Amino acid sequence: MLADAMLVTTVAVTDLDRAKRFFQDQLGLSLVDETPFAVRFAAGKGTQVSVRRGKPNAGQTVAHFEVDKIESVIRDLSARGVAFEEYESPKTINFIAQIGPARGSWFKDPDGNVFGVREGPVPGIR
Repeated sequence: MLADAMLVTTVAVTDLDRAKRFFQDQLGLSLVDETPFAVRFAAGKGTQVSVRRGKPNAGQTVAHFEVDKIESVIRDLSARGVAFEEYESPKTINFIAQIGPARGSWFKDPDGNVFGVREGPVPGIR
């Protein structure tokens, strides 16, 4: 029943205006809808992220972006002021962890929600 439905992730933030600037200006996502309670951004391949007022899920990865060139993405986002995290588990070197056949890196939005970028084979897609 849901196999053909678009899935949109929703992230809670405390300051909607600050989040809007972060997602638009720093991540470079396009605003597609705005209400007094939430904003929605377009991401790649028809996906979207909805950002609403609420209690953030700080400290846990809430979503990740599948990318082709992780170093380039990290460099570009860092130049826009996005700070990437170093971790012991999984161990990151220069912000990148090897996770099986994939590589990942993580950053936080202004409310502490963790987002990842992932490079590697996408399960189920050939």
